[in-house]
Amino acid sequence: MASTDPRPAVDGEQAPRAGSSTGAKLWVLFVAALTLFFAFFVVRAAVVFIAAGGLLPAVIGVAVILVVLVGLGLLGREMLFGLQTERLARTLEAEGGLPADDLPRSPGGRIDRDAADAAFAEAADEVRAAPEDWRARYRLSLAYDAAGDRRRAREAARRAISLASRRG
Repeated sequence: MASTDPRPAVDGEQAPRAGSSTGAKLWVLFVAALTLFFAFFVVRAAVVFIAAGGLLPAVIGVAVILVVLVGLGLLGREMLFGLQTERLARTLEAEGGLPADDLPRSPGGRIDRDAADAAFAEAADEVRAAPEDWRARYRLSLAYDAAGDRRRAREAARRAISLASRRG
């Protein structure tokens, strides 16, 4: 089974499996909790501004609350995206459909561009053959990511999530 970890295994050690990075998950939870902690105090200060009376403090207080709400919404959206893509990766791995992380790399760890382009061409052909297959879309997202196109990788992953959720 393939790993989604960008580092190759060293001296025969097993590379981590998809979705097994507990340390990264704990770090995300820590940062999310810290964000919620600070958001609580920022909103409390904004409420004090609103309660102080006057138009300007009220506008500032409401604006601060809106900024906090937007930030928390974005944080939640990103965390949900991570959970959904991890679920798809685990499913693909269990089915044996997760592509091997075997593209050649530079000594610094960068994936060879020509190899990434070749892998991308294969993934794109797979999507052209089965445009409604979430598995193909997910593998395309991995190919985009390997090629360094993060924006399109996220778009393909979002499409894979959408297709997978329709299938049940």
